[in-house]
Amino acid sequence: MSATEAAVNMSSGYDAYLRKIESDRLSRRNIYQMLLLATLLGVVAGLVLWLFLQAVSLGTSLIWDSLPSLAGGQWIAIPVCALGGCAVGLIHRRYGEYPEELDVVLGKVREEGRYDYRPILTILACALLPLILGASVGPEAGLAGIIAALCYWISDNMRFAHMNASMYAEIGQAATLGQLFHMPLFGILAVEETPMGGDSPRLPKMKKLVLYCLSAGSSILVIWGLNQVFQTSLEGFPCFPEVDISAIDFAAALLYIPAGVLVYILYMAASKAAQGGADKVPPVWKETICGAAVGAMCLAVPMAMFSGEDQMADLIDGFGAYAPWTLIGICVLKVLMTAFCLRFGLKGGHFFPLIFACSCMGIGMAMLMFPDYADHAAFAAGILTAATLGAQLKKPLAVTMLLLLCFPFRMVFWIFVAAAVGGWIAKTLDERYAPESYSEKDTSVRDPNCRT
Repeated sequence: MSATEAAVNMSSGYDAYLRKIESDRLSRRNIYQMLLLATLLGVVAGLVLWLFLQAVSLGTSLIWDSLPSLAGGQWIAIPVCALGGCAVGLIHRRYGEYPEELDVVLGKVREEGRYDYRPILTILACALLPLILGASVGPEAGLAGIIAALCYWISDNMRFAHMNASMYAEIGQAATLGQLFHMPLFGILAVEETPMGGDSPRLPKMKKLVLYCLSAGSSILVIWGLNQVFQTSLEGFPCFPEVDISAIDFAAALLYIPAGVLVYILYMAASKAAQGGADKVPPVWKETICGAAVGAMCLAVPMAMFSGEDQMADLIDGFGAYAPWTLIGICVLKVLMTAFCLRFGLKGGHFFPLIFACSCMGIGMAMLMFPDYADHAAFAAGILTAATLGAQLKKPLAVTMLLLLCFPFRMVFWIFVAAAVGGWIAKTLDERYAPESYSEKDTSVRDPNCRT
């Protein structure tokens, strides 16, 4: 080898060494940036969640406590709710119908890799008003849309985040859902688990799992810090006490699971019927009618309204004061009102309302079946709720994590079984009677409230 060739080889080797050093430096920088952004997303998610729920609490107190005291009666709720519904309708007519359903938001992030953040103030207003007015909806759909919008805004304004915008949006949504339901694993599974009958299950890679955990941890710290500074609290969903599961409970599950699927069918049918009615009512009018109906129902049957969190506490502490058919009737009314509110424009989530409705149905069935119903009520409520949500979401792992929020841990296996069986039954029925819902282009969106 000549001296010239040796010099060229040495130069090439040195250049390769420099490129490797530069590559390692950029790789470490990318890792630091990803960790920093995941932490930032957790902080943003925690702050948004805390502010959002505090605003809901203040607004609810104003409409349902302060105004009735000034007006001399609860009757003021009906015109106030009608005006609130009208305001939502005007926003919808001008900017579009928001907030979108949780499955729609997750589907857009996953399939389209984009979520429009321009109407974020519209999403915020339309997510807050139905909860304050007492509509039978939960906060998760609006919060998921707000966080997705914020994540894409951040990615558009931070150059290094743009390439992984969808991943960061999923991380932010998982942190929000995990803290909202006080169950971080539910947040991860709600985003990552694919519905039964769709693609093969996808689990997050270790890198993404670390980012999930970092985001969840930072959101927990933010919420804890805000609660300490302002002397507030974000209490979790009320939980049933520990239960002793007996052989007769396993046998009764053969009735609870079909009953849960029937609640799902009722929800689907009510959604379809309500959508048919809503299509015949002009915009603004339908939201105004819905607001007036919500106000009237909050006065007549308050147990069937609001998201169901406070009502769940009353149910757990005092279900013995209700007749079994009364609880079953509350379940049916709650399901109907949830579908009505979602379709007539007071939009939101459906997890909290369905958990409460199914718990009423389960306890009512336990009362009819057992003289010592108090020992069987929690198991009945948990299995029936798991079957309903399993049929609706078709994500048994996510349903299991969600329901550990309010049912004892020793029920975890049976909750998973009920969710899986309920999902399989619903999937079989959907494939037989609504095969178009399983087309290749729509496997990510299974919510009956999702417009196609």
